[in-house]
Amino acid sequence: MANSRRSGRGAEGGSAAGAGRSKTLRGVVLTLLGGTCWGFSGTCAKFLMDSYGVDPVWLVCVRQLVASVLFLALAAALPKDRERLVELGRTRAGGVAGVVVLVLTALCMMANSVSYVLTINLTNSATATVLQALGLVLLMAFACIRSRRAPHRREVIGVVLALAGTFLLATGGDPTRLSMPLAGLLWGIFCGVSCALYTAVPEGALRKWGSPVVNGVAMLVSGLILAAAIRPWERVPAFGAVGLAWLAIIIFVGTFLAFALYMQGVKDLGPLRASMLGTSEPISATVFSVLWLGTMFTPADFIGFALIIVMVYLTA
Repeated sequence: MANSRRSGRGAEGGSAAGAGRSKTLRGVVLTLLGGTCWGFSGTCAKFLMDSYGVDPVWLVCVRQLVASVLFLALAAALPKDRERLVELGRTRAGGVAGVVVLVLTALCMMANSVSYVLTINLTNSATATVLQALGLVLLMAFACIRSRRAPHRREVIGVVLALAGTFLLATGGDPTRLSMPLAGLLWGIFCGVSCALYTAVPEGALRKWGSPVVNGVAMLVSGLILAAAIRPWERVPAFGAVGLAWLAIIIFVGTFLAFALYMQGVKDLGPLRASMLGTSEPISATVFSVLWLGTMFTPADFIGFALIIVMVYLTA
């Protein structure tokens, strides 16, 4: 009987280990796919702006509004998130502090989305994605300040690599000239700053209301703010069927699906491992830019990309 109990426990242990491996494998696959979708989205945006003359802010506005409907529909379809959505709708339940956090989240999301697409428009999707990753340096600094500690050696190395990578991307290795428009570099750096803020600000709101609700509401608010500013219905580009199809792909694949896949990967793997695998985004953006749009990169560009990707691993 003892042997049978041991064999039963062994079977249960083997089953649990197998389930753990399956969950890890699923997390790896979904995180890589999510990052790839984001990289693909940036290249699609560059294609629309170059081929159809789409205004970057118009693109962000429409994408935010339509994607917000998808996220809120997802929240309404999931019982737990539906309860959170209803709770958020009650002013007393959300509280003034909660509303302030959501508004700040929306503003950070808007700043990040607009600066990212403007950087793509001025440079390319690979460069924009890599510059956005510089936000990790700010997050590391914030973590050090909050924990009242000095940065670890690997974090210091990561900062040095980030600065070196940015230098190579900006100058091509020649400090006497810029290899990209100054506006593109500045918007790219601001994109990294806004990305760090967008990652840090909604932390409490995400715990309280969940990611579908928070992101759906933030996208809706940011989209409405942009709509009030630019009146997107008055300046619709002459897309045609093909252009509309690519716009739909950016919204569904590059925003909604990418986020859903990546967040499931975070749930399966944890944020640290998922953030490392999320470096598939700049890699995929580079591959799509070269193969699809024919973007030319110099050896200094590739070295700069590599240094910043290594920085992600060191500081994540």
